[in-house]
Amino acid sequence: MSDEEGAARQALAAFGVEAKTIEPVARSENITFHVETAGGEGYALRLHRPGYNTLPELISERVWTRALAAAGFAVPVGLKTLDGADYAPVTLGDGEVREAGLTRWTEGQVLRRVIEDEHLDPAPWFVRLGGIAADLHTHSAAWTPPAGFTRRVLDADGLMGEWPSWGPFWEHAALTPGEQALMAATRVKLHAALSALPRDRQHFGMIHADLHHGNLLIDGDKLSVIDFDDAAFGWYLYDLAVALVHHQRREDFAQLQGALLAGYRARRALSAEDEARLPMFLLARRLGVIGWLHQRPEVDAGDYLAEMKPLTLALCEEEIHR
Repeated sequence: MSDEEGAARQALAAFGVEAKTIEPVARSENITFHVETAGGEGYALRLHRPGYNTLPELISERVWTRALAAAGFAVPVGLKTLDGADYAPVTLGDGEVREAGLTRWTEGQVLRRVIEDEHLDPAPWFVRLGGIAADLHTHSAAWTPPAGFTRRVLDADGLMGEWPSWGPFWEHAALTPGEQALMAATRVKLHAALSALPRDRQHFGMIHADLHHGNLLIDGDKLSVIDFDDAAFGWYLYDLAVALVHHQRREDFAQLQGALLAGYRARRALSAEDEARLPMFLLARRLGVIGWLHQRPEVDAGDYLAEMKPLTLALCEEEIHR
């Protein structure tokens, strides 16, 4: 038995779940397992990476997803331990302590597979996603977090500050000194632009903050949102940018963006002025991903950085000379 599986079994004991099978399914910010019982019940078990979300922040994630589920959103809802806690601390073989959280398993195939299938038209799903994002933001605009609720803030400092939430992207070792200087200058300009944006309830509130095609599951005609680990206070436009950023190099990007915004506007107002700000958030997300890769050298990203860097640099040049 591996150290990670041993920690998973510690966690399941705390939640009172006896596993028939425990299969690792993802290792990124967290270590995630698919758990099945002898009775056929499925669960998602996450061992959260230390140093990212504090325990109060993790508990706040549960508070928000329960509020969303109560409002009718198809989201994972956390289960309680036998002691009534949201998380159980577990120890890996090297002595590292992680908080473990458990939810029911969400069935479906990731939206990424539909998008990558050249025989399928992804646009209708982007319309659906736009509607879900709009409803999510409408809920956030009306929702008042309870006392003690705490999550990170993706404001100008959180996205483009001197120490942004996902790290100093301009210091990535794969960048040349000239590229580092360009990204550093872009950071300063974006920080100033973001600082001038409104932060009222119409524009800024709790967001998923990682609404990309790998965190959306299709089951029949149902589209579910999973993985709220990055949920934060931020501009609603950031959610739309995250949904689009992976597809900017596609020939049909304009159609996908149009479908997403059409779905959004069918459920919630989006001004032309706000739409004009979307490219800024797309660039902010691209730079944030480079920061994430810089902070996670242990993650095998393959050729992802090499593939995204040319367009990112070109967009930085455009932003600097705008």
